[in-house]
Order: sequence, then structure tokens, then C-alpha cells
Amino acid sequence: MNRLVYKIDKTGNLNNLKPGKENLTLPSANEITVEVKAIGLNFADIFAMLGLYSATPKTPFVPGLEYSGVIIQKGKNAGKFEVGDKVMGLTRFGAYTNIINIDFNYLVKLPETWSFEEGAGFLVNSLTAYYGLVELGNIKPGQTVLIHSAAGGVGIYANRIAKKFDAFTIGTIGSNEKYDLCKQEGYNKIIVRGKNFTKQLIEKLNGRNLNLVMECIGGKIFKDSFALLSPQGRLISYGSANFNTKSLMLNYPKLLFKYLSRPKIDPLKMINTNRSVMGFNLIWLWDQKEQLAGMVDKLNELHLTKPLIGKKFSFNDIHSAIKYLQSGKSVGKVVVKVNKN
Repeated sequence: MNRLVYKIDKTGNLNNLKPGKENLTLPSANEITVEVKAIGLNFADIFAMLGLYSATPKTPFVPGLEYSGVIIQKGKNAGKFEVGDKVMGLTRFGAYTNIINIDFNYLVKLPETWSFEEGAGFLVNSLTAYYGLVELGNIKPGQTVLIHSAAGGVGIYANRIAKKFDAFTIGTIGSNEKYDLCKQEGYNKIIVRGKNFTKQLIEKLNGRNLNLVMECIGGKIFKDSFALLSPQGRLISYGSANFNTKSLMLNYPKLLFKYLSRPKIDPLKMINTNRSVMGFNLIWLWDQKEQLAGMVDKLNELHLTKPLIGKKFSFNDIHSAIKYLQSGKSVGKVVVKVNKN
């Protein structure tokens, strides 16, 4: 079976992502073949293509972590799904395609009222938010949670999950254009990050303890957020957007400066102040099938609403979709629609 893919032969330049055709084998016993209808884009895709993501496979590789579609074939042991089922799925790279073989354990049935685009925008963002807040953050009812990149896919789901625990949420954004969306999403306080972020945050806290931080920016924002954590507070680091150059190629001198000047946390001070930093990479859960499946079940129990799709692009225009996500102007989820050929 022939399929279309976008493959990158050499990291470091987004222009190296090229379309092509290749043969797809029949699904193995535990695999299912999915005709992809939509692809969810993530910053991990960009960092992988630029060679900045530690989990990046050897080149050449097909980027992409999530998708949705229709089952067209199945292996003999993939019994809980049927041909014709609509599904959403995770993959350890390989989603930039129109057809994919995947172990059935990494598929979930698409809710009946959801579109393919919404299905492609759910799993990575919701699992990231859940793992950070619940599994690592041990969120408790009524706590105060600071959520950076509040209008992004993970940020929106972090707020929705935190609200299930009656948390007081403070969202931070990079521009005023995203303010109204955050207001609609129910954040208690919103910060448009400025030069004096510490002062802004102290004002919004208004005497509250800062219990949890969902941090994905890095640099000074990481440092200032950690500094205001209350005793027993936890900062959950799941990204470093400040390394995003917003260009097609890497700026090595700029990256080196950011790397060398990144915040350093003294373990002795962490002990004295009783505060924690926890970091994680969602790709790590790929090999933890039971844990991953358990978290999906727990997400279902929260009855979260469908993802916000900020913008859609066509499969032929995937480079524009990547550039838009990289620009920092996006809200919610950026998805790519895959039309049947």
C-alpha cells in the first residue's frame, strides 16, 4: 500500500521537511491501519525537526505525535476495534502521513460528537496537562495554579483540569490578543507578561500561596515563577519555548547564550525552602502502556470538553501550519486536515 508522508532527512532546518511517497506494509498482529483524517501539531514536532528534542529519532524520520482517522485494516489480535471505527491516536513520531500502522493500545475511539480535527487535538495536550497537574503536581482542591502559555492547547486543558479541583488559576499570555479567550476559559486572573513579571504575579496572587506552576517557557519566567512558589509548592517543567527561534534555521550563537544563561536551581535552597521542580517528557510514557491507558481512562472520568481548534491547514500546506505554530500567535490547537486522495 502506498502512502504520502512528510519526512525530514536532516535536522536543523524546517525546509528539510519534504513530501514523498513510500510503501506501507500490512498491519502486524497487534496493529491497526488508520486512514488519517487530521493531524495535531505540537511544539515537540518543531523542536524535533530542529534537532533540539532529546527523544528525536535518527534521521530520516516522519514527525508528528497525534492524529485522528478511520480504521481500514486490522491485525488478528487487535480485537477491540473494527474496520470503519473512527479513532484518535498517539504515535512516537510518524503522524505526518495519510495512512499509518499503529499498535491498537495507542488508539482511542473518537467521541461521537467530535470532528476529526477535534480528535487530533486532544490526546497530547490533555495528557500533558493531566500528567503535570495530577500525577506530578498532586493537585489538591482549592490550590492556586499558575499556568504559562494559558491560551495554548496544554494551557487550556491545564485550566480545565485545575477547575475540576476548584483551583484558583492564573494564566499568563504573551499578548493582549489572547486575553478575551482566557477570560472565556474561566481563568481567575490573567497576566499579559511584561518586563516586571514578578510584580505582576504578586499583584494577581494578592496574598495567596502559589502551590503549582505549569511552566513551558524557561529563562527568566522559569526563575521568577519558582522564586514565588510557596513552601511545598511544585513547578512542573514540560518545555522551554524560549529556545524557539521563530525562524526556519537554528541560530546557534543565540541558542548557546540561552543555554549557558539558563536558570540554575540550588538543591540546598530547595531543601531549605521546601519547594520542588519536576520535569517530564510525554514521550517517556510511550513505553508505559498500562499507565498511559489508565490516564486516558481518568481523563474520560473528568468529562472534559472538546479541544479548542484555533486554526486549520491543509495537508499540502503543512509548512504554513508549522510556521504559524512557531510564530507564537496561535491559540488552542493547530491542526492539519488530510484529504482523501
